Amino acid sequence: MSCNASFANKIKTFQQLDVEWECDEGTIWCFMVPQPRPCFTPQLLDEIKQLPALLQDGEFGPMGASGKPQFLVYGSRLPGIFNLGGDLNLFRELIDARDRHGLEAYARACIDVSYQVSSGFGLPLTTISLIQGTALGGGMEGALAANIIVAERGVQMGLPEVLFNLFPGMGAYSFLSRRLGPGETERVILSGKTWRAEELHELGIIDLLAEPGQGMETVRRYITERQHRSPNTMLAMQQVRKVVNPVTYEELEEIAMIWVDAALRLTKKDLKIMDRLVRAQNRTYTQGAREEELANVG
Repeated sequence: MSCNASFANKIKTFQQLDVEWECDEGTIWCFMVPQPRPCFTPQLLDEIKQLPALLQDGEFGPMGASGKPQFLVYGSRLPGIFNLGGDLNLFRELIDARDRHGLEAYARACIDVSYQVSSGFGLPLTTISLIQGTALGGGMEGALAANIIVAERGVQMGLPEVLFNLFPGMGAYSFLSRRLGPGETERVILSGKTWRAEELHELGIIDLLAEPGQGMETVRRYITERQHRSPNTMLAMQQVRKVVNPVTYEELEEIAMIWVDAALRLTKKDLKIMDRLVRAQNRTYTQGAREEELANVG
């Protein structure tokens, strides 16, 4: 529950992002609820981009000396789904129309969000991705942007873009290479494989594993430990990491524009494969919505 009425009023306009401010633990919780597909819709991206102004306006309830959030956690309200990636239906329309401007605008919206998450929204803030369901393509890229990645055992993650002759261009290479190095990063991207959380934890991509259904509790324990065990040191080390090995906006933008060029070179055969993935996005969302409806009835 939000600790501040002004904050609560400002987030009422959000339709695809469920935001809660828990002042007792200094945490902003953000849960994605995208419509009509479980992907990064333009509206969802726009709502996430509004967060910095919300976080920097100082209108938070009392917490410690500063009254500022220390952590931002983002996950999903969709059962079994974190995020299934970029808006492939929109990609298809823009590619068919040869609309380079539209593709560039969408790509920049994506990297705006990735950069905000990776840089802590310009604040001394630790960002945490909480993955409790499938994260594919841009969904996995979005998760990788966070400072700390927590995933429940058994969830699946992957970068399937290579299957339709493209590559993940909204931050995957940048974020993975900081964790794995270039060679291993390219192996992961070019495999097109769907990975289990346990495998990615062994590789060093996921920081913390949680038991199924225990993701939020695992995050809360991590936050409590950080607050009581050398919090100043941990924050300083996070800042040092960004100084030594930063992901700059310019890097993300240059790669995103390479992605636009590559997208406009896709063949009809490639686009047919993309169409199948569009249908899979729609089918997965419809199935998840039906299961949630049945659960609510029960």
